[in-house]
Amino acid sequence: MAREKTIFSFLEGLTTKDTFAVLGNAQKFKTHKHAWKAWRALKEFGCLAYPVAEDLQRIDGSKVYSGVQELKDKITVIVPCLLPEEMPSLVTEASFAGVKKIWFQERTWSQDVQEECEKMGIQVFRGCVLRHKKYPALSLCYLNPCYWHGLRDSKVPSKRY
Repeated sequence: MAREKTIFSFLEGLTTKDTFAVLGNAQKFKTHKHAWKAWRALKEFGCLAYPVAEDLQRIDGSKVYSGVQELKDKITVIVPCLLPEEMPSLVTEASFAGVKKIWFQERTWSQDVQEECEKMGIQVFRGCVLRHKKYPALSLCYLNPCYWHGLRDSKVPSKRY
C-alpha cells in the first residue's frame, strides 16, 4: 500500500502539491544566494522544484533549465529571485508556459508587474519561501531575517529528497 503524500499550505492558494520553477542566475545559484536557498527549501518541503538560470547547466546534480518555456505544462508556480529589471518578460513567459501563479520573493515585486499579472489573469503571491521553513531550536536562525518575518506563518517540515 502506497503512502499518501501529506500536503502543506504555504499561503492561501499555494501548497506543497504545486510544482515550482525558481528563477535566478548562475551567481545566485552557485554562491548559494536566495535562489539556491529557495530552491533547496522547496525541495526539502517535498515539492517538485526546477532551477532556472540561463547561464548554468547543472547545480547540485540537478539539471538547470535555461528558461521557463522549457518547462511548459510542467510547472504551476514561478518563484522569481531576480530584480524586476532583470526579468522584463516574466509575465509574458509565465502566460506562455501556462503558469497561473507567481510567488514574488522580497524585492522582486513591482507595481508594474502586479498590473501586468492582473491583465494576464495570473495570481500574485508575495513573501519569502524561507519564512515557511522550520529551523532547529538550537541554531543561528535568530540571525536570519526570514525567521523573524515568518514567525507567525505556517511552517512546513523538511523531508529528505
